[in-house]
Amino acid sequence: MSLFDEHLPEEEVVAGDPELLPEEEPGATAPAPPARGQPHHSTALAEEADPREVLARERDEYLLALQRTQADFENYRKGQLVEKLLPVLDTLDLAEAHLNESLELSEDGKALRAARAMLMDTLGKEGLERVDQAGVPFDPSEHDAVAHAEAEEGQDGAVVEEVLRAGYRWKGQVLRAAMVRVRG
Repeated sequence: MSLFDEHLPEEEVVAGDPELLPEEEPGATAPAPPARGQPHHSTALAEEADPREVLARERDEYLLALQRTQADFENYRKGQLVEKLLPVLDTLDLAEAHLNESLELSEDGKALRAARAMLMDTLGKEGLERVDQAGVPFDPSEHDAVAHAEAEEGQDGAVVEEVLRAGYRWKGQVLRAAMVRVRG
């Protein structure tokens, strides 16, 4: 479907069905459909409309398409950068886990924790979401099951028991599935 198809009414003519053909003359055939990428509207509609209005509408449609394409490309570039940062986030997660094991938090530990929180907050505002919740239903599009445990009595369906490595979504798209242990 082209950009033009969205805004203009379609003609309903079925080739080969004599009841649906125009009644201009016997043996008339249905008009050929427009070539791919060409506007799909009748000649009468084009003649009635002001050519400047038609051109302005086409210009606006192309502008919108260009803006969407440009935004998609920007999101793609940012997503690639975030994907390259995932090993850094994993290292910061390991450092955080190590800090949580120690009883006293040094000044370096506090600074590391603050830097990690600031980076996660900044990336979160741009569209990064962590996938690291335990106790949620297993979703193969977001979770990579690397270990399995038997289901508990009365349990319905597989549930994420433990997250071994966080996964991430970028603006709703899964960048990396979370590595999980599943129960059930």
